Amino acid sequence: MTTILVVDDHSPNQRLLSFILEQSAFSVVTALNGLQALERLEETHVDLVVTDLSMPKMDGLTLMCHMRADDRYKALPIIVLTASAAERDHVRASQSGANACFTKPFDSQELVNMVNNLVVQHVG
Repeated sequence: MTTILVVDDHSPNQRLLSFILEQSAFSVVTALNGLQALERLEETHVDLVVTDLSMPKMDGLTLMCHMRADDRYKALPIIVLTASAAERDHVRASQSGANACFTKPFDSQELVNMVNNLVVQHVG
């Protein structure tokens, strides 16, 4: 089963994302910030990460920089979900290693399609 790590400090967002992904037959692991996400990556095999940008302790940009600097996670697909519609935030996310970036609110089917596409590209 494909496992997705959802990183968001806002519990309702975590629950919504988990529900959407689980309805599409993905297994979901969650973290409240980038530090917890790095712990989850050590504990669990993950096929893709969905992360917010703005979080306490360690934000999404810093998380992605840590992941891209680690050979174990360098190629792991990352999708950013952000409340910011600012183009500069999307560019910074891309420069930090995001494979895709969505602005909240997002279309759940588009997200699931992107997850499927990135997982297939990563595995195959």
